[in-house]
Amino acid sequence: MATALKHLNADEFLLWAEGMDGRWELFDGVPVMMSPERVLHGATKGEVYAALRTAIRRAKLPCRAYPDGVAVRTSAKSTFQPDASVSCGRTPPIDALAIDDPVIVVEVLSPSTASIDHGPKLSGYFSLPSVEHYLILDPERRVVIHHKRGTGDAIETRELTDGVAKLDPPGFEVAVEAMFPPPSA
Repeated sequence: MATALKHLNADEFLLWAEGMDGRWELFDGVPVMMSPERVLHGATKGEVYAALRTAIRRAKLPCRAYPDGVAVRTSAKSTFQPDASVSCGRTPPIDALAIDDPVIVVEVLSPSTASIDHGPKLSGYFSLPSVEHYLILDPERRVVIHHKRGTGDAIETRELTDGVAKLDPPGFEVAVEAMFPPPSA
């Protein structure tokens, strides 16, 4: 179905995708349907969203955590649906399909999307001036790959298996363990 479409810009895509079944992203003007998710992937998305929301409330910051489904436009031709995100500052209208100013973006790694998460999404998210942190969660290894905006165009990367991810700005920490579902017994 996506191959029969003309190239779309981000605004056209958001209106088009709203009426479609399934979840879609826009890569260089071409709509791409997202794959079904495994249980571990979905559980990890829920845990990281809850952990971010709890940390924001504890820090009493004027930020909002969003679960998956809220799009982020990274260019006129690309729109991604991160697994969770955090925005601070102005609150978007309740009928908005995308946020324009995420500070934190999270993707949960899956075998079919690893190269996209580490490639086009990494560069796409950091093309937005508001993005300070891009977290890639590997649920199988229970590792957080924390990409942080550094000085100039530099992006600092750390792998975290325990402790906390320091997300400053906006000014809070999240325990690595809290971003993953409890280990299976």
